[in-house]
Amino acid sequence: MNPKKAARATALTIAGSDAGGGAGIQADLKTFHAFGVFGTSAVTAVTAQNTVGVQAVRALDPPIVRRQIESVQTDLSPAAAKTGMLANEDIVRAVVAGLRGFEAPLVVDPVMVATSGDPLLDPAAVAAILEELLPLATLVTPNLPEAEILAGQPVRTEADMSPAASAILARGAGAVLVKGGHLGGAEVVDLFADGNGERVWRTPRIRTTETHGTGCTLSAAITAGLASGLALEPAIERGLAFTHAAIAAAPGLGSGRGPLNHWADPGIT
Repeated sequence: MNPKKAARATALTIAGSDAGGGAGIQADLKTFHAFGVFGTSAVTAVTAQNTVGVQAVRALDPPIVRRQIESVQTDLSPAAAKTGMLANEDIVRAVVAGLRGFEAPLVVDPVMVATSGDPLLDPAAVAAILEELLPLATLVTPNLPEAEILAGQPVRTEADMSPAASAILARGAGAVLVKGGHLGGAEVVDLFADGNGERVWRTPRIRTTETHGTGCTLSAAITAGLASGLALEPAIERGLAFTHAAIAAAPGLGSGRGPLNHWADPGIT
């Protein structure tokens, strides 16, 4: 048998590098591997960071970001892709250019707001995401502060999540998963909408600070499911279950907000 005929599904992550290994490219590749998906990457920025915080960031030149995407596309044919930290307006536009002609599912994790609440993108970069990247997205996965930015309206309660999702869909995204981790309460509430209906997942909240890279891990798990041929809702459901398991089994590394356990059982059946 030709070994290439038995190759596993391939996925592409377009994101920043996390020196501490808990988020970004590193978390995405670990998650792809957990699901048996071959991971490829296009690095947008290099960060000096750990569980305590981010000490330095250096964005890459936009042309090399675009070339990475094109190199992977033309040879390895990823069956799905995701975006994470895009750093600035020029990189957003380079990513959009690199994805031109990409017909596989695209998951956009709109990394716009730090855990501290500080903005990570300037207004021009946010505008480029809204105008150019969002319409390419099969699914966009904002947390509540990011959903506020994308929807242009407050998202502070569970009741706010549905109208925000509708507003984001109106901006061109194929579907949206509004993540409710910031709501507090005994359960984490996540709302999915695709223009045909809505679905809510309620997961028991784990009281922990070991949550560094949660958004990256979830979006990567969904991307891996899509690359493996799952439909959108089953991919989300499996991604949520994996992320919950990875938080529950966190290895307790570092002295700050620790990483997840990407060796957790992904629940593949």
